[in-house]
Amino acid sequence: EKNDPELPDGFSLSQNFPNPFNPETIISYTIPDEGKVSLKIYDILGTEVAALVNEIKEAGNHRVVFNASALPSGIYFCKLEYGFNVKIKKMVFLK
Repeated sequence: EKNDPELPDGFSLSQNFPNPFNPETIISYTIPDEGKVSLKIYDILGTEVAALVNEIKEAGNHRVVFNASALPSGIYFCKLEYGFNVKIKKMVFLK
């Protein structure tokens, strides 16, 4: 059981901020233990357009800046995978 207030007790993916965004947005996520993390961006058709994180990360809160200036305006999905856990958030990019 974890009683340390500095360590998170769950797995979460926060909504990107700002949303809608142009051209950068911040994606925040939390993992409870050290482990392999994958954070990818997909377009509305399910095509991967960016791989932001694909490595072992330590427990805690993390932030990633996503720059979509090379992409067209539209709806994108941010998918976070940690172990067998998956979270997805919808993002809107407006040029």
